[in-house]
Amino acid sequence: MYVWIWRRLPGPMPARVLQVLVLLGIAVALLFFVVFPRVEPLLPYTEVTVNQAPAATSSPG
Repeated sequence: MYVWIWRRLPGPMPARVLQVLVLLGIAVALLFFVVFPRVEPLLPYTEVTVNQAPAATSSPG
């Protein structure tokens, strides 16, 4: 898949690298602002309980 994208990008090597970085930025932004917010309510991590252990009263010695 990456080879297919790389071969379809126009321009010399520096232009292709810049285009790949822009495409990666768009993909990350799409994930963070669209996909993850829609999937988050479906994840089972909304009810987290943390039990605090009692502190140890004995000193090392």
